[in-house]
Amino acid sequence: MVTFKGTKVVSGIVIGKLFVYMHPDRHITRATADDTDAQLAAFHEVRRRAIEQLETLYDSTLSFLGETNASIFVAQEMLLEDDQYIGFVERQIKESKYNAAYAIVLASDEFSRILTSIEDTYMQSHVADVRDVSERMLRILCGAEIELKEPQEPCIFVSDDFNAGDIVQFDREKVLGLATMFGSPVSHASILAATIGLPSIVGIGQEMLSIYDGKCAVLDGIKGELIIDPDKRTLERMRRKQKEYEEQQRMLLLLKGKNNVTKSGAYINVYANIGSAEGVETALAYDAGGIGLFRSEFVYMESQTYPSEEEQFLIYREVVEKMRGRKVIIRTLDLGTDKQAAYFRPEKENNPALGYRAIRVSLAQPQIFKTQLRALYRASAYGNLDILFPLIISVDEVMRIKKIIKEVTDELDAENIPYRKEMRIGIMIETPAAVMISDKLAKQVDFFSIGTNDLTQYTLAIDRQNPKLEEYFYTLHPAVLKMIEITVTNAHKAGIPVDICGEAAADLTHTQDYINLGIDALSVAPNKVLTLRKKIRECD
Repeated sequence: MVTFKGTKVVSGIVIGKLFVYMHPDRHITRATADDTDAQLAAFHEVRRRAIEQLETLYDSTLSFLGETNASIFVAQEMLLEDDQYIGFVERQIKESKYNAAYAIVLASDEFSRILTSIEDTYMQSHVADVRDVSERMLRILCGAEIELKEPQEPCIFVSDDFNAGDIVQFDREKVLGLATMFGSPVSHASILAATIGLPSIVGIGQEMLSIYDGKCAVLDGIKGELIIDPDKRTLERMRRKQKEYEEQQRMLLLLKGKNNVTKSGAYINVYANIGSAEGVETALAYDAGGIGLFRSEFVYMESQTYPSEEEQFLIYREVVEKMRGRKVIIRTLDLGTDKQAAYFRPEKENNPALGYRAIRVSLAQPQIFKTQLRALYRASAYGNLDILFPLIISVDEVMRIKKIIKEVTDELDAENIPYRKEMRIGIMIETPAAVMISDKLAKQVDFFSIGTNDLTQYTLAIDRQNPKLEEYFYTLHPAVLKMIEITVTNAHKAGIPVDICGEAAADLTHTQDYINLGIDALSVAPNKVLTLRKKIRECD
């Protein structure tokens, strides 16, 4: 019996034979070519054919998994039409005289390096897009467009890695679960596996898997393990665990439509955090009570320049319309630190987490801020929309925001553009400064939302992006809990609600603590909504 540990992606337990497949290793060597025109033509031809393939994948995914998942291939197609990507490859061919294949490899490495250096999991997830489209072009260029070899009988499929296109084309009757040597839990392949509900783990890091082909195995997507040739006792234990898990999932689905009410009758709202309009469908699928945090900065990060009022309006309207009257809280632009856009290039700072970011950017660039506010207020006419402002540390900031809001609403009134007059505004409580004056801030706004990631970072004086300090970054440190308690007390005195939208909201070991502190709502990743609902219903 051999056990390989990886990172869990999709929970579930499957038992079956292993089917091991490794992608052919194509060694693209550094080579030059005299005929640069021919190499440029070759590059643009494979780019065109890759786009055609992605359009076909989009169509098949749209009918199978819906618009949200099909949009993955739209994002990859956009990369192939991106001026920066195209320009980089062209320069390698024209200036360095490299052949098309090597130029594509260099582009893949360079853009992957740039995305990896951004300390944000969302941006890092696009590394897989870069790798996928580059690999797709190389396959075409090298005449190796053979599709992924698939098993002929039900099995656990193991490979070096999978791309999004592989996942969509799997025969679900033949593929019971997935395990990869490499890969990321936030890649598009992982996201699609989760959508399909395919138990998966990534990063088992074993290079001799071919010798295990055909062996009996257990894929434990709960612990993130692949057990090969399990002994009789282990196999029986895993079969019991499999039945228990399936029963738990069945019970969770029964919670759809149920209230988030504790045993003693306290109602706690459970919302979902999303980063794009596509996330709404997932939030609804898990029966979220609303959107507790829509991170609007991703609208900016996915744009080539500052998005226009109309572009933003269409996105925000789509979100509120899809939620069909359920609450939607959209946070204004929060660029800075680990969230960057190519066109947003502030001066380099020694301590960016303490610098030019979030509301400070908006107030320093009022025209950009007004453009977003106009889009938000226009979208409010189509649903239940509230606005949230990040990283507030003073009453003066709130007053400046209100002044700009007044300018925006006066303009909309003058132009006879409708908006929701009773729209609420709230602020993020993310700093000790905001906590200590929360009694004064509570009199100026309609709700508080606690961002536990930054609140922990600033309370404990620990850079949450520094991997060397992970053991010290304790989101539920007693000092942080005390900060939450002070915030809730002052908010309730002023008659306004408080929610937690940071990662700590999903920590079920402290759900009872949050309820005891008086938190009104918890906002988590969509797939954690039902699990949190179950926990709330078990609390007093």
